Amino acid sequence: MIRKFIAKAYIWILLVILYAPIALIAIFSFTESKVLGNWTGFSLGLYRNLANSGMDGGSSLLSAVENTLVIALAAAVFSTVLGTVAAIGMYYLRGGKRKVINFMNNIPMLNPDIITGVSLFLLFIFIHLTQGYVSVILAHITFCTPYVVLSVLPKMGQMNPNIYEAARDLGATQIQAMRKVVLPQLVPGMVSGFILAFTMSLDDFAVTFFTRGTIGLDTLSTYIYTDARKGGLTPELRPLMTLIFIAILILLIIINVREQKLAQKSELKK
Repeated sequence: MIRKFIAKAYIWILLVILYAPIALIAIFSFTESKVLGNWTGFSLGLYRNLANSGMDGGSSLLSAVENTLVIALAAAVFSTVLGTVAAIGMYYLRGGKRKVINFMNNIPMLNPDIITGVSLFLLFIFIHLTQGYVSVILAHITFCTPYVVLSVLPKMGQMNPNIYEAARDLGATQIQAMRKVVLPQLVPGMVSGFILAFTMSLDDFAVTFFTRGTIGLDTLSTYIYTDARKGGLTPELRPLMTLIFIAILILLIIINVREQKLAQKSELKK
């Protein structure tokens, strides 16, 4: 009994520590106080300010959000394609080659972000690549692709290894066998990899900071860093963070419900 109580208490304390800051931001997004923690009465003023700044088109905060979403979406799409192709190639490698490539794929995930950012910064200078949108997207693709590989490889392992050859024996070309037989089996891993890459890109600061150059390109993370250095955070960040959290929460609920339905269907078929 005591062990169960301690275990449950530990879980609840951990959940409170994780979600209390988010709840605090959400609560104080409904007041117009510029200082977090100072309640001046219920108001939707910050949400109105955020919406008005979006319609005006001149808000640096909304511009940073737009940059963040464009970069994250581009990085997620390209890294999903590259990661899927890499995972298929790695799966069909034999012997020590597969272990070596798998080891090299794990290095960027274990490497500290600041080292990755500085390395890419020096590389872009060496090849004379103008820093901006292109350099940031390339950098994000670089550190997101290994996560996609890690998501797709297990699905390759679950797949019948003879299914590709069976499709070829039945007259399918290599492209047809890959597109109609192999790829459909990898879709869950690709979707997971895409979401993971999108989230990693959305959350990144160090790599973006070193590869964005000096042209004034800001993502949400670099905007918050710059804003904090000025002595405080823009109050409109509170409703923005709340909306982002709600959107991600809804997306996770939809994905989990979908996976449960697919699992139930597979059990019924059995």
